[in-house]
Amino acid sequence: MKHKIAALMLGAAMVFGASAGASADDKNVKIGVLSDMSGLYSDLGGAGSVLAAQMAVEDSGLTAKGWKIDIISGDHLNKPDVGANIARQWYDVDKVDLIVDTPNSGVALAVSNVTKEKNGIFINSGAGSSDLTNAQCTPNTIHWTYDTYNLAHGTGGALVKQGGDTWFFLTADYAFGAALERDTTAVVTAAGGKVLGSVKHPLNTSDFSSFLLQAQASKAKIIGLANAGGDTSNAVKQAAEFGITSGGQKLAALLTFITDVHSLGLKTAQGLNFTETFYWDLNDGTRAFSKRFSERSKNKAVPTMVHAGVYSGVSHYLKVLAAAGGNSHDGAKIVEAMKALPTDDPLFGKGTIQPNGRKIHPAYLFEVKKPSESKGPWDYYNLVSTIPADQAFTPLDKSTCPLLKK
Repeated sequence: MKHKIAALMLGAAMVFGASAGASADDKNVKIGVLSDMSGLYSDLGGAGSVLAAQMAVEDSGLTAKGWKIDIISGDHLNKPDVGANIARQWYDVDKVDLIVDTPNSGVALAVSNVTKEKNGIFINSGAGSSDLTNAQCTPNTIHWTYDTYNLAHGTGGALVKQGGDTWFFLTADYAFGAALERDTTAVVTAAGGKVLGSVKHPLNTSDFSSFLLQAQASKAKIIGLANAGGDTSNAVKQAAEFGITSGGQKLAALLTFITDVHSLGLKTAQGLNFTETFYWDLNDGTRAFSKRFSERSKNKAVPTMVHAGVYSGVSHYLKVLAAAGGNSHDGAKIVEAMKALPTDDPLFGKGTIQPNGRKIHPAYLFEVKKPSESKGPWDYYNLVSTIPADQAFTPLDKSTCPLLKK
């Protein structure tokens, strides 16, 4: 196994070294954490993503070997034009090599396009649209942590099997919500279920009453929440106030983070089913990292799967640079080398990056514990089932990524 890994590292270095302008003595790297620092996704990304990137740099050991690795951060305000402008400024003026995080699919798709134009590198951990590795894939973007295909097949597929064969969607009115509703609808209908309707709501809305009343009137067994962060929390809280779940309808919080459960409290969130690719209490590796993260976090929170993805993605990127002995600043070539080297870290375990840029690892179906089941702070999840890595994401033969065309 050691010989195999060494050969793969050498192969990555050869791919990297073949790039124009590669320089073995260039050990300067700049990483930009582009996130929601002040809005509805700031808890799941935000300052925690900056901390995760910092920890990845520290754990790489490269600075002790003479590398200069700087981390800067920016707030995209959940606006694609703002995110694209920051990315362009970073690549053109600040000489950023890598952009990470970027919750909000509309922003992520815009940043991905700028990254291709500037031949940078974009490791998306925060946004969910599966389009990033399908119709809108690029040779410069890697989609690391989760996506809407993964969420739809994990949560949607499980609920249909449990008898939830009629659905109504509350959908955030932007790229992520549309992709999640689309992908989940495909799963529901393929399993013989029906979608009775849907309604779009503005991003970061505070009043879900009219949307929830439409969902309630549909009589659908499952109300699918195709939203995230603060929108999910508000929808779940108000659904409880309307007596929707006590009336027999079940909520499917299709994208849920541990920060959402913490905000809701177990009394309100208990019984929610959802899919994630990381949980702090999965194993010794996740627990050790989460303890270090929590000790340094301002609010002492455990990491979300977005934070875990930032750490994992930056770690793999730096591993490839170290194997090459320097930074070529040729984004497409570095991404090619990252795809050539299998991934392996204590948060996601062993994995691969597909030719379309999709990072592959297991996913997990969780259910929120009852208050009486929790043994302490952040002990919120029961593991229902594990989805193997080769089943968790879009199969390559079903991907519409142009990079796969011969």
